[in-house]
Amino acid sequence: MSAGALGPDATLKQRIRERVWRQIDDDPAVRTARPAAGRIPGFVGADGAAERLAALPEWQAARVLKLNPDTPQRPVRRRALASGKLSYMAVPRLASERPFLALQQSALPPGVEPDAAVTIEGAERHGRPTRVEELEPIELIVCGSVAVNASGVRIGKGAGYADLEFALLTELGLVSERTLIATTVHDLQVLEQALPETEHDFRLDLIVTPTRVLHCPRVRRPPGLLWEQLSAEQQAAIPALQQAALRRK
Repeated sequence: MSAGALGPDATLKQRIRERVWRQIDDDPAVRTARPAAGRIPGFVGADGAAERLAALPEWQAARVLKLNPDTPQRPVRRRALASGKLSYMAVPRLASERPFLALQQSALPPGVEPDAAVTIEGAERHGRPTRVEELEPIELIVCGSVAVNASGVRIGKGAGYADLEFALLTELGLVSERTLIATTVHDLQVLEQALPETEHDFRLDLIVTPTRVLHCPRVRRPPGLLWEQLSAEQQAAIPALQQAALRRK
């Protein structure tokens, strides 16, 4: 689960990332002002994908969400806030005793609009720092992706924190088999090929693009934290992992 893990799967994942980043940056109909490389890539049509996601019954039924902080999902965060949902965003690298920021429109200071609270800086300013034990069970996760396929396999930007957050919340019973997992991407990012995945990778239930919705087959999910794959450095740097280790004793 280490972000720096090396091996055939990691090498192949990186090749796929680099190809998708290059395709996005080379296509004026897809690219945005920020280069795609090294990021969850922005794409033209992100608003449309968020609108299509928000029209789904799965979105409308969910009250508590876990959302990623990346730019292409900003329209998703805006819709979550405007519709009164409770959203959690992880702080960078989970490096805090309160590793999640809780955002809900009813808790915003007077005069603060959703647009001002859904940027990374806005969430840090207006979100409520929250301990893991204070979180409510998550009904829907929306994550960012670099590449996906119709089977629900997902490749992120390579840092490994989305998988770690998922594993931590699963370990603590805050994410269950009932929790749905979605992503919004450009159609270019939906690849018609098998994608490499490892033991700690989770799969998607829903892939939403500006033009379509893909419902992916449900498979067995990672059961929680894979302690043998966590480095001593990770455990030392992430208070929530230290707390989870204590709960195991």
